[in-house]
Amino acid sequence: MTRKEQLGQVFRFALVGGVNTGTFFGIYLLLHPWMPYFAAYSLAFVLAMVGSFFMNTYFTYRTRPTWKKFLLFPLTNVTNYVIQSAGLYALVTWAGMDTRIAPLVAAIVAIPFTFLLSRKILVPGAARVAAEQEESQGQARTSSAV
Repeated sequence: MTRKEQLGQVFRFALVGGVNTGTFFGIYLLLHPWMPYFAAYSLAFVLAMVGSFFMNTYFTYRTRPTWKKFLLFPLTNVTNYVIQSAGLYALVTWAGMDTRIAPLVAAIVAIPFTFLLSRKILVPGAARVAAEQEESQGQARTSSAV
């Protein structure tokens, strides 16, 4: 994969992330008046994750969705959920942030982790290809320096 293709993936991921974050936040705000903030957060997170799976498979990584990927995709979000949940709790409990804003701030912090993990699951061999590219670039630098 070329550097241009990688940048395209990062750009598309950021775009999908923005749409997904907006979707998550909208669902959260709709649910917030009707249930405790953490329950609203959790339900909105799950619903947005399903949408994220399809947007990322079709648009970001341009790969075919499969049941295997769909079932593995939540694993990418476990880290995201843990980071966001801890951040949400800390922002609300310790920093006194408004429960309507704190989920958005916590979501922004988790973005880089989600990109790396989702790429690994949704793009078969992505980790291997990246490692091979780094190795070949390192060899090219070494041979050009000689």
